[in-house]
Amino acid sequence: MYLFKYILKRIVLMLFTFLVIITMCFIFIKLLPNIPAEQFGKDMALILQRRELLGYNLPIMQQYARFWKYAFQGYFGTSEVLYLGQDVWSVFVQKLPFTVAVNVYSILFSIPLGLVLGIVAALKKNTWIDHLISTSVMIVVSVPSFIYAFLVQYILYFKLGWSSATMNATQGAFSWVGFTSMIPAVLSMSFGTIAGFARYTRAELTEVLTSEFMLLARTKGLTKGQATVRHAMRNAMVPIFPMILGEFISIMSGSLIIEQMFSIPGVGKLYVSSIQATPPDYNFFMLLSGFYTLIGLVAGIVIDISYSIIDPRIRMGAK
Repeated sequence: MYLFKYILKRIVLMLFTFLVIITMCFIFIKLLPNIPAEQFGKDMALILQRRELLGYNLPIMQQYARFWKYAFQGYFGTSEVLYLGQDVWSVFVQKLPFTVAVNVYSILFSIPLGLVLGIVAALKKNTWIDHLISTSVMIVVSVPSFIYAFLVQYILYFKLGWSSATMNATQGAFSWVGFTSMIPAVLSMSFGTIAGFARYTRAELTEVLTSEFMLLARTKGLTKGQATVRHAMRNAMVPIFPMILGEFISIMSGSLIIEQMFSIPGVGKLYVSSIQATPPDYNFFMLLSGFYTLIGLVAGIVIDISYSIIDPRIRMGAK
C-alpha cells in the first residue's frame, strides 16, 4: 500500500514537472520571430496551412491549447528549417534507432567492464591494483566526454587508420557497417560510464566486505570467495542495480555532443541542429525537449521504485 501511494505521488509530481518545463519551453520559443512565409517559395502554401492548423496567428494561450490538442493525436507540426515540409514526428522516428544503437553498444561494453574493475579494486583494497584503478577512475571522471572523442578520433582514425572519423549510416543503425563505424563513438561514451560504475561498485563492495555479517559468514566456515559471492555481492548490488536499470532506461536519450562530433544521425544531433538553426526549428525543439524531459523523469521514478523491488526491506513511502 505504501509503495502504491508512493508511485502515484511520484507520477503526479512527474507530470506536473513535465508540464511546467514544456510550458516554459513553449512560451520562450514563441517569443522568437517566425520565418516569413514568403521565404518558403513553392512550399509557402503548405507551411501556411500547417501554421494555421497549429494556430500561429492566435494568442499564445490558444496556440498552447492547440499544441496539446494535436500532441495527444501524435502530431507535433512540420519542420520549417531542417527538413522543410516534413512531419517532425516521422523524422524523429527515423532518427531514434541510431541513438538507441549507440547507447545499447555503449552500455553492453561499459557496464560489465565497470563492475569488474570495481569488484577487483574492492577485493584488492589498498594494494597497487586498487590504487591504479582508483586513480585512473578519478582521472577519467574528471575529463569531459568530448575530450575522449577527440582522442579516440586522433588515435583510431588519424594515427592508426582503423576506423572512420564519422559514422556510416547508409545501411542502417544496427547493420555491421553501422556498428563498426560507430565504435569510436561507443568508446567515447563508455569512458565515463566505466569509471562511474567502477567507483561506485568499489565503494559499495568495500563497505559490505567490512560488515559484521561477513565476519559471521567466515566464522561459519565459508571461504572468502564463497562469502563474497553469496553475501557481499548480493548486498552490494542493491544500490548498484538501480543504476544499471537507469542506464538501460536512458538508452533513447543519447549524447548530444558525441552524436554531433561523429555525425551519428540520431535524435541528439537532431536536437542540437534544431537549436543551432537560424532561426531555430521550433517544432523539432518542442518535440525533443519533451522527449528528453520525459526520459529523465521516468528514469528517476523507475530507479527509485526498483530499490523496493530488489530489497523488500526498503519500503518506499513508508514513514
